[in-house]
Amino acid sequence: MIHSTRGPRAPRARARLSLSLPLAALAFSPLAAHAGGEVNIYSYREPQLIEPLVKAFTDKTGIKANVVFAQSGLNERLAAEGRNSPADLIFTVDIGRLSEAKSMGVTQPVKSKALEDAIPGSYRDAEGHWYGLTLRSRVVYASKERVKQDSITYEELADPKWKGRICTRSGQHAYNVSLIASMIAHKGEAGAEAWLQGLKANLAHRPAGGDREQIRDVHAGKCDLAIGNTYYMALMLKNPEQKPWADSVKVLFPNAKDRGSHVNISGMALAKHAPNKENALKLMEFLASPEAQGIYAQANNEYPISSEVAPSKVVQSWGKLNPDKLPLEEIAKLRKKASEIVDKANFDAGPSS
Repeated sequence: MIHSTRGPRAPRARARLSLSLPLAALAFSPLAAHAGGEVNIYSYREPQLIEPLVKAFTDKTGIKANVVFAQSGLNERLAAEGRNSPADLIFTVDIGRLSEAKSMGVTQPVKSKALEDAIPGSYRDAEGHWYGLTLRSRVVYASKERVKQDSITYEELADPKWKGRICTRSGQHAYNVSLIASMIAHKGEAGAEAWLQGLKANLAHRPAGGDREQIRDVHAGKCDLAIGNTYYMALMLKNPEQKPWADSVKVLFPNAKDRGSHVNISGMALAKHAPNKENALKLMEFLASPEAQGIYAQANNEYPISSEVAPSKVVQSWGKLNPDKLPLEEIAKLRKKASEIVDKANFDAGPSS
């Protein structure tokens, strides 16, 4: 059963509201007797993305999965609840919130051979506090009409030849902060700052909107390149209004021929005071299994973290992903510095600032 703090409209207002609600509003509903027991999840992942997975888990094990969704504040909620928290698991949408949960002390380590065998070391915490489940790459969407080249590097986005031709969302968004952190890891702080200044100079306009809006602007001719996550392409192809945007661009995987393209993860962590720890461990191991990884691949069009499972056909159609091998723990450590560089560059003020 999924209990969402989000309704069909006004997501930002609802996200703020969820933080001010009393504990009872985020508590799980009383449950009827269930043969396999239950597991309670606090999720940053939207309900429709995880519903097929929790249903498959319940069908397989008889364990009922209850989910509370919020766009922000769940790590803080766990910290405030302490030992009284009903949450067993945390689901998140990027490395930033996973590392934040660990640093806030709201997770506990998990040692599981099944998880360690299924999830590569670069996509899990060395101490077992969090595990990745799916991959998404931060790629470049290029106009089919106006961009002839079929390869690119992140470094090239700072080349003056792209002046006035690049669109992106806020530099402070978690997805861009992680990308910038990866540039620090590869180029050093000074090199990453110089790169970001070059990228800023090449922006078509002030950063605004989400990843899909950047691709919309490429379709409209406002820019020729957009920075975005891979799964947005699949989402747009399913949306009649947005399909023309998707059809107007091609996916370029930056640095595919050298170090590989930057990737981020969705992931999970075991809550520090999980009341249903055994059931939570069963769910974690199920989510890392080929069965669940296959559901992720087909339902969400993300890259399975398991090498045993192929991506969906639409994802395969974009070309082969060569992921950057940089451990995500290293990126997590550099996110604060990346955020500081964004502010120092005044990136979100746009190209003319």
